[in-house]
Amino acid sequence: MHISRVVIRNFRSFAHLDVTIEPTTTCVIGENNSGKTNFLHAIRLCIDAGLSSTYRSLVQNDIHSTVDISHPNQVLIGLEITGFTGKINEEALVGAWQHRPGLARLIYRYRPSLSAREDLETEETAPGDLSHEDYHWEITGGGDPAQDLATIKWNEAIGSAVRFSDLQSFLVVFLPALRDVERDLRQYRGSPLARLIDALEISDDEQEELLEALRKANAQIAAAKTIDDLAKAIDASFKRVTGPAFSMDVALGLAEPSFQAIVRALRILLTNTAMKNFDPSVNGLGLNNILYVAILIEYFRKRLARKKSAGQLILIEEPEAHLHPQLQVTLFRALSELPFQSIVTTHSTHITSTAPLQSYIVLSQIGRPAIASSIPARATGIEKSEILDLERYLDATKSTLLFARKVILVEGPAELFLIPALLKHVSDIDLDREGVSIVPIYGVHFEVYAKLFGVGSLPKKCAIITDGDLSPSDAIPGLEGEDDLPEYSDLRSLENEFVRVFACKTTFERALVLQGTLEMLARAADDCGAPIVAKRLRDGGDVERGDEPSDDATLVPLRELVLNTAKRVGKARFAQIAARHADQARVIPKYIGDAARWLRSP
Repeated sequence: MHISRVVIRNFRSFAHLDVTIEPTTTCVIGENNSGKTNFLHAIRLCIDAGLSSTYRSLVQNDIHSTVDISHPNQVLIGLEITGFTGKINEEALVGAWQHRPGLARLIYRYRPSLSAREDLETEETAPGDLSHEDYHWEITGGGDPAQDLATIKWNEAIGSAVRFSDLQSFLVVFLPALRDVERDLRQYRGSPLARLIDALEISDDEQEELLEALRKANAQIAAAKTIDDLAKAIDASFKRVTGPAFSMDVALGLAEPSFQAIVRALRILLTNTAMKNFDPSVNGLGLNNILYVAILIEYFRKRLARKKSAGQLILIEEPEAHLHPQLQVTLFRALSELPFQSIVTTHSTHITSTAPLQSYIVLSQIGRPAIASSIPARATGIEKSEILDLERYLDATKSTLLFARKVILVEGPAELFLIPALLKHVSDIDLDREGVSIVPIYGVHFEVYAKLFGVGSLPKKCAIITDGDLSPSDAIPGLEGEDDLPEYSDLRSLENEFVRVFACKTTFERALVLQGTLEMLARAADDCGAPIVAKRLRDGGDVERGDEPSDDATLVPLRELVLNTAKRVGKARFAQIAARHADQARVIPKYIGDAARWLRSP
């Protein structure tokens, strides 16, 4: 059994969200303050019996800023649940929640109470006079299939009341971002180790054997002379203080002889090449995090094996916390292979580069009091083969585009190094502070990426900065097989409200050669060990001129000189060196400036 759809209306940062989620692992992605935590909390309001009911009585900050609760309205969170058919325990749990065969739903609502609705109907209370005291929360299940979660009005009834005891059969475990797993492992109540031991259902005979071992250990310790003398001294002192009416006998031992005492006293001990049998408190935070999740996963497995489970869900904020990249990837893969559902929120590009595209839910700030949600794999126009391409392309460096507020796509590392430096020194534009990520795609296959941006997908601006001919400047003409290569797409056809293409007339290295950039390029040539090139660049400069028409004939030979020098040194290396001297540039190629201005425009 798993949650297949989540609908959120008027809750915190969400005016309206309606997404489908994966039966295994869903990866919720977004920049800071885009609503990832709110998304998990909304799910908990609906289905987590372990969440205190205090949180279900909403406060003003829990209600979307556009909602005026003095007028009748509602916060609605709906979950659709599938995958329970043929599973006895799960069918028994959601039987009353079904609204059509094979599909159940839970609905949390915060709306005017029954008495407030009656007063509104009889006009004893006028719209505009309601307060928080007139609202209450409710959880219902099922309902008329004709009623869709996305359109239910505040005064419409839907489904029947859900018993809280039923929710307790569905296990939800939430791991917050700022979790103290060391403390949680030590504490008996709520510890995953204690839950795991309970799931083992240790027989009475085995419990008695463990108790006998504890009694023997207590007896041996108590018989030691030092311990015996200490116990007698404490006993005598206690009796002197309490007097005969209140005194009790005092002894020393490892723990009280009960099975629960044994469980509480158990500690996880770790061993590595440096130390043996050490407590997790000595361990690093990252590995303790992995240890906690591993115990929790084993508990879930045992719960399933007992065939008493009526469903379970793990919600994890930032599973990458305190983990180096390899462990981030292995943890996410382990979660993805589990036979039950998990939902994670993340800022990790290492995780997003591992997660399948269909598992993404991307939350984006759109400049209004609302958060946009999208599932890129279901965007209009993206074909199955292109999804496979994107999953290959979106590695740890390129998947930064999922977190950025705006994106620049470029061909390769040369643009990656130089464009941010030029914009900062010439135009005083800091791309990082503007929330713009510049992403090299290492090629000219922009059309696959461009389809990620638009209505119904990623609603964020994407500027494509590219060469005018879309042909690598260092390609060798006349090679065998050249005629078999596919023609490059017309990128202008990809433009929409969110995508714009900015191309020079030639190649990046040639376009860089302007009167106002010659000193920057000359210094780069000096650093590369090409003093003759540097001199020619300086001799070709006119300090009295600033920017000039791009077809200025005096610059043509210098453009070829810079391109050939960059090829010899390596284009990426030459650009990296030139970026060190970006403070010497006085101008920037027009097409790059145009891209920056469009990205910054409202």
